[in-house]
Amino acid sequence: MLTLTATPAQGVEPAVHGEGPTWDAARRELVWVDIDRGQVRRATVSPAGVVAEVGVHRGGATVGFVVPASDGGWVLGADGGFTHLSPDGGATVLLDLPDEGPAAGTRMNDGAVDPVGRVFGGTMGFDERPGAGSLYRVDLDGSVHTVLTGLTISNGIEWTADSRTVYLADSGAAQIRAYDYDVAAGSFGDTRVFLDLSDDDGPPDGLTMDDEDHVWVALWGAGQVRRYSPAGELVAVVRVTAVNTSSCAFAGPSLDHLVISTSTQGLTDVPPDAGRLFVVRPGVTGRPAGVYRGPLTGLRLA
Repeated sequence: MLTLTATPAQGVEPAVHGEGPTWDAARRELVWVDIDRGQVRRATVSPAGVVAEVGVHRGGATVGFVVPASDGGWVLGADGGFTHLSPDGGATVLLDLPDEGPAAGTRMNDGAVDPVGRVFGGTMGFDERPGAGSLYRVDLDGSVHTVLTGLTISNGIEWTADSRTVYLADSGAAQIRAYDYDVAAGSFGDTRVFLDLSDDDGPPDGLTMDDEDHVWVALWGAGQVRRYSPAGELVAVVRVTAVNTSSCAFAGPSLDHLVISTSTQGLTDVPPDAGRLFVVRPGVTGRPAGVYRGPLTGLRLA
């Protein structure tokens, strides 16, 4: 098994609750969120893996994820719904989900774009209560659908290269499940447990996939990111000097650097590296984030 150590990015200030690094290929930028500050943050990543922050935008009271949009801006999972962040940083709410948000005790958490340009975004309870989380899909016609209910902390989501399988982490259940995926309909089918980490060092949080269809997943509270084969075999571990590893993504011009987000959440004595981004070159490459290709006005519940 390969063991690597990531180094903290020095050109970036720590986040309170860093999450969701995403490589925006069109802008050649890394974007990620500071959930508790409601911020979207942007940085360049050099061929040598040097991260340099270039902008910060306000997206809501809380922002769970950011993904690129076809207009050069971004779609956010913010507060209890979906928000558009324009290329110049202006935030416009697209849809408040009626059963989500502060009044319901929930917020948007992680999300991603599927192979044809739909946005998937999940939710969780502020108190992390079992069953409070759901997964939603924004279709290319602007209609919004409930895909799954009864989750606890809907987290990392990603698709295999052939689009036939989608992986979804539920941190509350400490599992990553694999679902059959109908890419034409955007629907989830039969499911199985890909990884059960309930007796491990920490639950699965955000995840990504590399060009060999291996899953890279951050383990919350474990200070590490792991690489698993399609068969579920552990093949690599990346050590991080910050205990709350929250997510990861391949970034940089060649997509050959793994960027890892971390958080200070729940820490009484916050160590110096908590909340920082970390970088490692793992010897494999990844894929850029999908781009949302639906409308940026008029989202509606199906």
